[in-house]
Amino acid sequence: MVATLTDQARHLAEQQLATALPRRWSHVQAVGMKAEAVASILADKQDCDVLIAAAWLHDVGYAPGLATTGFHPLDGARWLRHVRFDDRVAALVAHHSCAQLEADERGLRSDLDAEFDREQSAVADALWYVDMTTGPDGQDYEVTARLDEVRSRYGPDHIVTRFIDRAEPDIVAAVRRTEDRLKAAGNQPM
Repeated sequence: MVATLTDQARHLAEQQLATALPRRWSHVQAVGMKAEAVASILADKQDCDVLIAAAWLHDVGYAPGLATTGFHPLDGARWLRHVRFDDRVAALVAHHSCAQLEADERGLRSDLDAEFDREQSAVADALWYVDMTTGPDGQDYEVTARLDEVRSRYGPDHIVTRFIDRAEPDIVAAVRRTEDRLKAAGNQPM
């Protein structure tokens, strides 16, 4: 039996994160499950599969041994490319949750942009939504509360806080677009 894209993604994420980073794995599991519920707003089955796979793999770049630059979206996407995972999933991982602005802060924007195309679509918005409305232990958050949680965890002078401050309008806009799509489909935002 051939494993589906989402089954492969879930397996790879679990293999890389479950033991090494159990708290991160809790977040990833919740994001993956939320993506499975949110995917119904996407008309195309392939888009649904890509969203769910990207959700399961979005933080794989934190895994020990994969973290080479210290910038998890790029590290994860490079590893996915190395293991010949789906190119679109790798690109979504590379650019998830406004990663291009954090790449700016880290001096990695030209690498990110040169190596992975940035998709702007309902799929990309939904990936940002499931990530940025899920806390570090898998709990649900309203997006602005989640951004505040990230700021408080890292502190005022950290590079991640600077990134979040710059990215907030774009992240909130993507989350609101997804909430609108959920409402239009007759679903309540999570």
